[in-house]
Amino acid sequence: MQLDPRQQAALTAICDTFAPGDGAQIPSASALGAVPLAEALVRNMPRVQDRKQVATLLSLWDSRLAGLFLGTGGRRFSQLSPADREALLLRMGDAPSERKRVLFQALRSLATSAYLLAPGTADTSPVWEAIGYPGPLGKREDAPRPRLNPLSPSADTTLDCDVVVVGSGAGGGTAAAVLAGVGLDVVVLERGGYFDDADFDGGEATGLTNLYASGPAATAEGQIALVAGSCLGGGTVVNWTTSFPTPAEIRAEWAGLGARQFAEKEYTQAIEAVMDRLSVNNDHSTASSRDAVMERGLRALGWHVDAMPRNVVGCDMGTDCGRCGYGCRLGAKQSVTKTWLADAEAAGARLVINTSVRTVELKQGRAVGVRGVTSSGHSVTVRSRAVVVAAGAIQTPALLRRSGFKDETIGRYLRLHPATAVWGVFDEEIRPWEGGLQTRYSREHSDLDGQGHGVIYETGPGNPAALQGFMNWRGAFAHLGALKDLSHTAGVGVITRDRDSGQVKVARDGEPVPHYRLSEYDTAHLHAGVEGATRILAAAGARRIYSAHQSGPAYEPERSGSYEEFTAACRRTGYRPGRCAIAALHIMGTARMGGDRTTSATDPDGATWEVPNVVVADASCFPTSSGVNPMISIEAIAYMNATRLAERLGGRG
Repeated sequence: MQLDPRQQAALTAICDTFAPGDGAQIPSASALGAVPLAEALVRNMPRVQDRKQVATLLSLWDSRLAGLFLGTGGRRFSQLSPADREALLLRMGDAPSERKRVLFQALRSLATSAYLLAPGTADTSPVWEAIGYPGPLGKREDAPRPRLNPLSPSADTTLDCDVVVVGSGAGGGTAAAVLAGVGLDVVVLERGGYFDDADFDGGEATGLTNLYASGPAATAEGQIALVAGSCLGGGTVVNWTTSFPTPAEIRAEWAGLGARQFAEKEYTQAIEAVMDRLSVNNDHSTASSRDAVMERGLRALGWHVDAMPRNVVGCDMGTDCGRCGYGCRLGAKQSVTKTWLADAEAAGARLVINTSVRTVELKQGRAVGVRGVTSSGHSVTVRSRAVVVAAGAIQTPALLRRSGFKDETIGRYLRLHPATAVWGVFDEEIRPWEGGLQTRYSREHSDLDGQGHGVIYETGPGNPAALQGFMNWRGAFAHLGALKDLSHTAGVGVITRDRDSGQVKVARDGEPVPHYRLSEYDTAHLHAGVEGATRILAAAGARRIYSAHQSGPAYEPERSGSYEEFTAACRRTGYRPGRCAIAALHIMGTARMGGDRTTSATDPDGATWEVPNVVVADASCFPTSSGVNPMISIEAIAYMNATRLAERLGGRG
């Protein structure tokens, strides 16, 4: 999609209103070159309908009709002064209308992301310089050559095998290794590309482009942003290495829904096998400045705090580690590309990249393979005895629906661990883009209802374009000031174990549309987490504290405002769509395992009730939310389900 001149002018005006620079050293979005990048972000949206909606909006933006909708009395956007344009955007962000608020947030995210991603000239940016951010680290000249040898089809291709695995992330990679390891012929299909140590430069633009899914970017209601990996190795290439086993109380809850092995030795052995293969350890948990701040606050309050177990070997826990969300240049992260996929390929599995699987082929109630298409338009057909679906909790139900599965539970029980952040500005330098990805956590409020629902507190690396997604925008001057404070800013993340759920539906174009509204029950826990995070930052000595609410609540402990006033303002503003920045990095459910066909999409083997030789092996299988970072749980389920499938197919034991 190419924007016409009218649309480009509208996009330029929007970007320059959100990011006009300072009129001196810091340029505007258009002067920096951010507008073509914003246009590219629109062009890369996976759904044609979404791209058309943006194009239509930009076509109408500078019209009298849009002026009436936006409250300018019919004046065109181009006729407004810069101050009036900013005021218009702020009114949108604060509007009673959910539709206007969500539109504002979409435009804000597009404009500010492009502004902070744009390199300017000579691979550096005056914006980065103003906020103290060093920009990309660059590729390592001593990085080893990639270990894997995947196929990227350049013509129509047909393959035959015992098992085809759709998706190569935590679930698919693990399943492939188990199946290939017992002598089965395995083909793994991945819609993304293959990137390894030598490809990673620590930059946000290249990392986000190469390694993350371009959509869906948010739930249909616009309340929660969605973040997922999309490359060979999936989320394990970009995640933050946190390696919690499934908690005992969660295992018991899952077993109570009919998959009894979750509480038995079989699942324990699967977890142990995964932890061992990923080299999970507590020897790489030196606290970053971010984590040190959170730990200081937690200890001052007398609250729980502990070190994170991590799946790394030889991690620097310094400059490189803070960029590891865009790929580990050191090769320290034990992703499935370094572990399970390497094992699978060594055992004879064939890895195929740049291929999107569109359907599972069914014949007489059995799966006989899959059909897909490459990024260049070539067809890929894989004929097999069984299919393992591990495309993630958004794409897995969509694939099953496109393939003709009728089970009403497919797509239901979507859970997201809704997360937000509270920010503290400190006198000390934090440099949130450096140090261990995550090295401390607290479960002080993990059980707020006596049923295991609550929040955990964690930190995360604060690279500017990603971090801005959890910030508000109270005008260009205030936003620029917050950016200049980033080097002294630490955030406490609030991750909610949601009790209630949403649903993934499939649009007419066959693409997934996730629907999820945070329930009042889970909202109460999220807000309790905001209150707790605020107390942590205050106890750690923050001189200013603010939240991700668009209304901009903030206070300065012992100087201006109070904890009570601040948290009351957060509660009053609320968490409905467009009110507060909330994201989901842990996407679960939608094909959950269980013993009751009316409440689960897959049986205790992970096989779909409708087609017994289609096995799901990813976070879709979670009966409820895991309550902790889910990587180990995903891989353990995949290990277990793949082992059971291998026994049914007759792989050597």
